[in-house]
Amino acid sequence: MATAQQTDKQPILSVKDLKTHFTSGIGKNKLVVHAVDGVSFDIYKGEVFGLVGESGCGKTTTGRTIIRLYEPTDGEIFFKGVRIGAGVQSVDRGIKHTRKQTFREARKLRKEMRVKLRDTETMGEKEKIKNEYEEKIEALKKSRDKKISELREERQKRKDDTKEKNTKLMRDIQMIFQDPIESLNPRMTVKEIIAEGLRIAGMKKEKIITQKVHEVLEIVGLRREHANRYPHEFSGGQRQRIGVARALIVSPDFIIADEPISALDVSIQAQVINLLDDLRQDLGLTLMFIAHDLSVIKYFSDRIAVMYYGKLVELASKEELFKNPLHPYTRSLLSAVPHPDPRYEKTRKRIDYNPSMHDYKVDTPKLTEIKDGHWVLANKAELEEYKQRLVD
Repeated sequence: MATAQQTDKQPILSVKDLKTHFTSGIGKNKLVVHAVDGVSFDIYKGEVFGLVGESGCGKTTTGRTIIRLYEPTDGEIFFKGVRIGAGVQSVDRGIKHTRKQTFREARKLRKEMRVKLRDTETMGEKEKIKNEYEEKIEALKKSRDKKISELREERQKRKDDTKEKNTKLMRDIQMIFQDPIESLNPRMTVKEIIAEGLRIAGMKKEKIITQKVHEVLEIVGLRREHANRYPHEFSGGQRQRIGVARALIVSPDFIIADEPISALDVSIQAQVINLLDDLRQDLGLTLMFIAHDLSVIKYFSDRIAVMYYGKLVELASKEELFKNPLHPYTRSLLSAVPHPDPRYEKTRKRIDYNPSMHDYKVDTPKLTEIKDGHWVLANKAELEEYKQRLVD
């Protein structure tokens, strides 16, 4: 899902039909939550990719699945062209479908054979018909076995890719967590928290570790003496800076920022956003910025994906999305963005989104490129309606 300017570039991260489902209970009481349900997008080097949506829509689960804190149920995740995670649900379904289809086709052939045998009188002709159909059924079974073997091989490859710990590659992906209090160990000093990534990567020289910790603290706007303090001694904004430093210490290429400002005061939010923007430009980072605040997303992101109940409903550049919001849920989100103009606020009308407005009983929707670089989840009837709304 690239714009015209990006089609000649290789994405640094590619997510294909990603699904993450959580199961609770057993038997008749079994409940499956489709937290992420078929999400696809590409992120290109140097850009900020914004993922926005209301709480509980699956944004954080998407980020945690990419970084492999959660195991994908289905779909594939590629980082720098290497598959780092994949689910097996579709492969398992493919195996079941192949067996059922073969059984149905074999049963149909046997039925045809019985009809022909009943209508044939000579023994020689009957033997010929029987041999002919047995050969067809045998060929069908061989084709089934070959396809199932290929699917099982793909299943094992996906499991191996997900289980394999490519330390060097995964070190290039880091995450800034939403809550700076919960994500920092209160029993560890700032130095220990930040240096943990270096130690896991195999760094053993204490002098070099200390030097790198001091350098990254200064990069995020803290002082060297802060290294020997504990998380509770810092403000919320400073704790989030520690989280940023922890992500930067291993020199990653790609950072997932999971609502890094939602727990902070407004003035501190601006500081953290400006810090991330400076780091992106100075260090050449690529960011996936998860948030529910569209005004922040508009300021900070290059492209924006809107998520609702585990699915992407719209994806476009920030200019295009704010100019041509097509999906009703996107329009609802935009209508909720406050403006500093009190006269505008007096007349601002909220647009309520009701998912029952979509009629998908016959024509199911899919994410379709309605305009160059602008994707929207819609069926054929809705696409025609959205095309008429487009503004050049």
